[in-house]
Amino acid sequence: MSAFSGSRDIATRRAFKVPPERLWEALIDPEALARWWGPSGFTNVFQAFDPRAGGEWRFIMRGPDGTEYPMRKVFVEVEAPARFVFDHPDPVHGHRLSIHLRAAGEGTEVSWTMRFDSAEEAERVRAFVEPANEQNLDRLADYLSRAPRP
Repeated sequence: MSAFSGSRDIATRRAFKVPPERLWEALIDPEALARWWGPSGFTNVFQAFDPRAGGEWRFIMRGPDGTEYPMRKVFVEVEAPARFVFDHPDPVHGHRLSIHLRAAGEGTEVSWTMRFDSAEEAERVRAFVEPANEQNLDRLADYLSRAPRP
């Protein structure tokens, strides 16, 4: 469910039937993250993954058509198992992604909010980003359903 039309934010929430600690592992383990990160059909090759405040995450995201998208993220907050926040410094569509995990019943609610540098930029990319975020969370759900449980 997306929200915040007309603002700098693009957000969604999703409930998963796993505890926060298990979901956290899918976020913080680079091998796991590489398997599910990105929209449908995308793959990732990580070059650096240092999940601590000030640490970098650099990778190549490859689209289904073979186009490569170099990505650079800078971690702002990493608080296990509740908060994963990073900046995507980019002159075209810079944003901060905040992923918050909250225990809910027998599972975890994920709040996923992208705050863009401007409301205009958020509106420009909204039609692509909203479904891409849902696909990303679909891939996370699929990964969690298939990954071996500790």
